[in-house]
Amino acid sequence: MDRDNMQFIGQSSAFLDAVERASRAAPLNRPVLVVGERGTGKELIAERLHRLSMRWDGPLVTINCAALPETLIEAELFGHEAGAFTGATRAREGRFEEADGGTLFLDELGTLSMGAQERLLRAVEYGEVTRIGSSRPVRVDVRIVGATNEHLPNMVNKGRFRADLLDRLCFEVITLPPLRVREGDIEVLSEYYGRKMATELGWDGWPGFGEIATRALENHLWPGNVRELRNVVERAVYRWADPAQPVDYIQFDPFDSPWHGGVASAPMQGRADDQSNIAERRFSTDLSQEVDVTDFREATEKFEKAVLEQALAKCRYNQRQTAKALNLSYDQLRHTLKKHDLLG
Repeated sequence: MDRDNMQFIGQSSAFLDAVERASRAAPLNRPVLVVGERGTGKELIAERLHRLSMRWDGPLVTINCAALPETLIEAELFGHEAGAFTGATRAREGRFEEADGGTLFLDELGTLSMGAQERLLRAVEYGEVTRIGSSRPVRVDVRIVGATNEHLPNMVNKGRFRADLLDRLCFEVITLPPLRVREGDIEVLSEYYGRKMATELGWDGWPGFGEIATRALENHLWPGNVRELRNVVERAVYRWADPAQPVDYIQFDPFDSPWHGGVASAPMQGRADDQSNIAERRFSTDLSQEVDVTDFREATEKFEKAVLEQALAKCRYNQRQTAKALNLSYDQLRHTLKKHDLLG
């Protein structure tokens, strides 16, 4: 989903099933847990739950539970009276009171302290909160949406999360699929963000991605999911020098460099940039694994061409740097590139 226009982008059944589940749960006045890896869109699902609910015209209040120290999280959630602790010069309502009549989105729910969990349980059970330093509870009408990348039942087993609180919050659990299992969505998202970035840069049109870049995008494991993909695609388009030609260089790690640590051959070591080891993953050289090869010469040719393509992309098509990275002479590299029709 693109937050700029609240439009969901994706076509895989795994993704659409999660969106549909959120849509069905939205009208119900029940707590919902949204589970998924970083960058999968948990906050955007929370917004959908709020906008499609009967509380759509009420406040949507978000708090990242991991962003505040343990000593302040309870005051942030439940508020405090003047003088309740050092620095509390005046009374302040907490996020629960701010969200009255609407939705409270608790991101990184699994990081809450046990003390905060106990107070949260009371708020969920009885619909009331008590400010720190006060003995008078305040009634609140709040729907809770929690998000986490933790497995909360495991945290319960380890004594890090209250079982009774989990029971109260898990009326519905929406698990967002990671990008790597969303079949077809990498291409759809890449085209969307690429086209959008080209427009922002004032390009006359969108040339699309070349074969090498497309293969690199499809083979990357996307630990940062959609958030990472957007950064990678926008960076690739921004750095591309010729808007008339398909974008054909992808760098997954902006900190990666051929000269990192002063090692000239670093490009082929494949640290965070998956382009340099795509061939390794697709054509295994581990003889302990069974490889289904029916034509040895064809398989060898494919492997060699894939290595050349990735080395060229990694070295930004600088042939002398590519030759160095592959431990070839310049003439040897040129001969091999010509053999595979990669000169041009």
